[in-house]
Amino acid sequence: MEIKIAYQRDGLIIRGHAYGANRKGMHAVILSHGFLANEKMCTQYAKVLADLGFLAVTFDFCGGGIKCSSDGRTQDMTVLSEKEDLKAVIKGVREQFLPADISLMGCSQGGFVSGLLAKELGSQQIKQLIMFYPAVCIPDDARKGKMMVYQFDPENIPDMLGRFPMKLGRNYAKTVIDMDPFEEMKGYEGPVLLVHGTDDRIVDISYGRRLKEIYPDIRYQEIEGADHGFRGKDDELACSYIAEFMKPLLLD
Repeated sequence: MEIKIAYQRDGLIIRGHAYGANRKGMHAVILSHGFLANEKMCTQYAKVLADLGFLAVTFDFCGGGIKCSSDGRTQDMTVLSEKEDLKAVIKGVREQFLPADISLMGCSQGGFVSGLLAKELGSQQIKQLIMFYPAVCIPDDARKGKMMVYQFDPENIPDMLGRFPMKLGRNYAKTVIDMDPFEEMKGYEGPVLLVHGTDDRIVDISYGRRLKEIYPDIRYQEIEGADHGFRGKDDELACSYIAEFMKPLLLD
């Protein structure tokens, strides 16, 4: 079962889809996509979760990527604005579906955002956390003045970082340039699944290895030879990790 969803944040409409929503009181998982992407980045994982018996929700961040269906301008998007989007989706899911609990899953920048919000809300509100190759390198990249293809002087951040392939505003860098992501994410005490490829060319594996040390209850998996974004057998393996990690919740 797949239905469209729409929630609001500061007058902006956040659009997405819910999978497996066949009864009230289900365990819910909200999935967050990465930079330049949209909810389709997470569709296969949502379907895996729905097949297991979870309510799985995907959505487009406001201005979060190319061909996003949600409102908002890309030049207004930041990691922190996406955190607020995710909060709004959590609120909407609670009100619409009355889930037993909510877990978060995020890929790349969506993993970073999910980790930040899991820390903020705590394990009483976020049951479990899944992060695939979380982009905790973003603050370091801002300090270097090189964020993906966008290059700038970090001591004098321009109003516009660049227009191709997506127009980004100054605040994308400014809001994270002084952030220590590990300190910001440290303190979440619920179960965590962190999966990272050893050949990731965007978020070096060293970030995943450092991040795993901040969580008291973590299952850490490296996929040998995998790059940023899992494909083929790597993706099948990642999906098996999701199933193994989440299935025990269904026995509660």
